[in-house]
Amino acid sequence: MEVWLYSLGSVFIVSLISLIGVFTLSMKIERLRKVLIYMISFSAGALLGGAFLHLLPRAVAEHGFGIDIASYVLVGIGVMFIVEKVINWRHCHLPTTNDHPHPFAWMNLFGDGVHNFIDGLVIGGAYLVDVHVGIATTIAVVLHEIPQEIGDFGVLIAGGFSKAKALMLNFASALTAVLGVVVALLIGSYVENLTMFLLPFAAGGFVYIASADLIPEMHKTVKISHSLLQFLFFVLGIGIMLAMLLLE
Repeated sequence: MEVWLYSLGSVFIVSLISLIGVFTLSMKIERLRKVLIYMISFSAGALLGGAFLHLLPRAVAEHGFGIDIASYVLVGIGVMFIVEKVINWRHCHLPTTNDHPHPFAWMNLFGDGVHNFIDGLVIGGAYLVDVHVGIATTIAVVLHEIPQEIGDFGVLIAGGFSKAKALMLNFASALTAVLGVVVALLIGSYVENLTMFLLPFAAGGFVYIASADLIPEMHKTVKISHSLLQFLFFVLGIGIMLAMLLLE
């Protein structure tokens, strides 16, 4: 019961992040860009820290490191790649001023829903192992969701939705994470060693998002002062995951 409470509470918090777009309505686009680039750096560090300091070490400690664990990491990377390719969707971390047709906005919603479902699977799987691993995974997901959800909100507005409808649809898409948690916990009750797959799978997904989506965004600015700040926030993200490990 404790695992269910922690897991459902965590994904509900993650889902609420989808409403963050309402707080950006009064911000000028350039100011928002300057803030988000550092949040992206922080998020990249947290995701990599979560993968290499929490998920993979726990998977190896539980099951040893062999070709199976390594393969599941690669499966996680591959699945995230396929999700982006098949539905022609990419994380929109920075708000855009370009107009998009409605089909793109609906596709973005569908892709976001698939991604949030996977997030739910990951969080549920992490809590099946240990509460500390679950909390660390949830924090990593939340930090990634903040810039992503702001970008998704901007895409829906640009795609022709009203602000109220964009918030509602974005939140509905985020709630698929709840379904992901329920599926993970139910399967985990009947399938032995489910975490042997989910933990390295999640680690692979985190590595893909940080390396393929977030870090390239960081390279879009080359000014030395900005780059140094980005690196500091990147290290801070890793540091947060390390501090959580030391506090266990």
